[in-house]
Amino acid sequence: MRPFMIRLLSVLVLCVLSLPLVAQEGEGVLNGTPPKGISVDELIQRFASKEKEFKVAREQYTWTQSVKVQTLEGSSVDGEYQQVFDVLFDDKGKRVQLVRFAPQNTLTRIQMTKEDLDDIEKRMPFTMTIDDLPLYNVKYLGQQQEDELNCYVFDLSPKKIDKGQRYFDGRIWVDDHDFQIVKTYGKNVPDLGKAKKDNENLFPRFTTWREQIDGKYWFPTYTKVDDNLHFVMGDVHIRQVVRYENYRRFGSKTRIIYQGQEIKHASEGEKNGTPKEEQK
Repeated sequence: MRPFMIRLLSVLVLCVLSLPLVAQEGEGVLNGTPPKGISVDELIQRFASKEKEFKVAREQYTWTQSVKVQTLEGSSVDGEYQQVFDVLFDDKGKRVQLVRFAPQNTLTRIQMTKEDLDDIEKRMPFTMTIDDLPLYNVKYLGQQQEDELNCYVFDLSPKKIDKGQRYFDGRIWVDDHDFQIVKTYGKNVPDLGKAKKDNENLFPRFTTWREQIDGKYWFPTYTKVDDNLHFVMGDVHIRQVVRYENYRRFGSKTRIIYQGQEIKHASEGEKNGTPKEEQK
């Protein structure tokens, strides 16, 4: 019976490995179909060039960003960090953040480090531009339906990790029409201070979705985290949501009044103590 059971187990394992990946919500089955009318290398160059255009274009926009980070014990929230701010321009054209809402931080089992805040600002809305290509291994996986979009799917990993630098390691979905990233899943690496009880800085896996803004660019609008961080002292369940809203291209036809003073080159304000927009 033992040789028979071993053979049976081997067959079952092979059957499991041959099954297609289970699609997540909004995803179709990933298939290895090559791109039509374009080589994989040409496709990579094309979407990376488009990403460079997107990155430059987003620098001309303002938006409102909200961040909520929670730790959970079972199903109960036992700590929370929250902030809402406008990403604007000052009168010299420099990026500034105007905080609109920042309740007391009640996180006790984790800390919001500089790297955490940098990841939220710079790396969760990940871009893969033509300038970034030399830093990454890019592997074409095939095509997959993402809601109503047909997408090319790639895995990315850093070729090497230089000291003091951080990178994305994960998967991207590229729209086959606009050749821009519409979804990102992975994590920012490396983890820092690992295996040191008093100096661990671990980072969660996240998913970022984009939406088309002004009928042209796919901008990040929503990032979600639901992960367990494996610290030396024990696991911590973390949940996080980042929203990017009210995208508006910078222009000269509006001015912002906040607490009686004008904030030049800013985004559209909202109610409840936020900047008030007035037409010139």
